[in-house]
Amino acid sequence: MKHLLAPAGTLLLSAILVAGLGSDALASEQAAPKRPVLLYTRYFNALGENRYLPEGTFKDVIERLRAEFDVSVRRNPMSDEELAGVNVVLIANPSDKPVGSNPPPAHITSQDIEVLERFVQKGGGLIVMGNQENHNLEIEDMNKLLLRFGMQFTNLYTDVKKLVLPPETPMLGGLRWGYYTGNLALITPDHPAHPRPLILNDLAQKPLKGTRDTPGALLAIAEPGAGHVAVVTDSGWITNDALSEKGIGGVAVKGQDNWEIFRRLAHWAAQRREP
Repeated sequence: MKHLLAPAGTLLLSAILVAGLGSDALASEQAAPKRPVLLYTRYFNALGENRYLPEGTFKDVIERLRAEFDVSVRRNPMSDEELAGVNVVLIANPSDKPVGSNPPPAHITSQDIEVLERFVQKGGGLIVMGNQENHNLEIEDMNKLLLRFGMQFTNLYTDVKKLVLPPETPMLGGLRWGYYTGNLALITPDHPAHPRPLILNDLAQKPLKGTRDTPGALLAIAEPGAGHVAVVTDSGWITNDALSEKGIGGVAVKGQDNWEIFRRLAHWAAQRREP
């Protein structure tokens, strides 16, 4: 049998084409922006606490986040190693007391505060979400962290309402927030982290259920060092039933933009352009 040999010119052209395809693929891979990493830490949530589980009431928001972030859910103690490579840390409804016969939950310590403050000062993002009363919310120790950034939680509450945000609101102008009851954020004037309200409670927009309607900040932000910090006074606003408009506690906020608000807030915390 005769073996047919390809002409030298043909072999050279094939090699050039293969090399070209390889370099194009490499260039495409290098050009693709790396997705920011979001850590949903459950370290400050009590064992047995079934609120805001990533496979439970936070399932939908976690799945949506995965389209734009590399999302990790862990229960490890705070350390520089734990936060290495992370862009945004999310803490939701830190627990005050144990659930059932489980051990007491971890309250934030001075060491945790140093780790998280260092993380933020170097450019990390932090989102801490509070809640309403009777949700086992711990604020006394958590406020020791938040006060480093000129903000703190209070025990003043506002009931469920639909807030149409003013067009001039930075980042969120014109969006509609389905707010499912929470506490208030207090801001320290003239703090070096530049804390400020992002969403103020509009008393002209009345609660859909309940009578509590406290003036002040429902969502506050700060920019300490190179980082971004957001304090949100509700955790239920991004649960499955809130996003689907099924509602919580017998009341549903219809026509809300909660996912878009959280999405923009997460990208702001990560200091990334929205895709």
